Amino acid sequence: MKEGFDQFLPLSPAALHILLALASEDRHGYGIMREVARQSEDRYKLGPGTLYDNLQKLLDQGIVEERSPRSPGDDPRRRYYRLSRFGRGLLATEIARLEALVREARQHLKIRPERA
Repeated sequence: MKEGFDQFLPLSPAALHILLALASEDRHGYGIMREVARQSEDRYKLGPGTLYDNLQKLLDQGIVEERSPRSPGDDPRRRYYRLSRFGRGLLATEIARLEALVREARQHLKIRPERA
């Protein structure tokens, strides 16, 4: 693991899903909830309390940044979020950690990797 990320890892499931939802584009809260549901094929759903508690924590830690509305037509009350540079590095490190864990599990269970 890269130095500086150790204290944040492993990510909680909610934090991991939020960061994955923000990896491709900036999103507002409801957009994050929809993207998490889409990415997980509706197997993982974030409620508003879990989402906003986690977002506040991620903001406080500098992992996520708040951004102003994208266009003039956007509702000015809507808050948008994006990954910070640190957050991108943290997410990449967590993905590498999880990939190593899956490789180890496959070896122990003698499961061949899936081919794309």
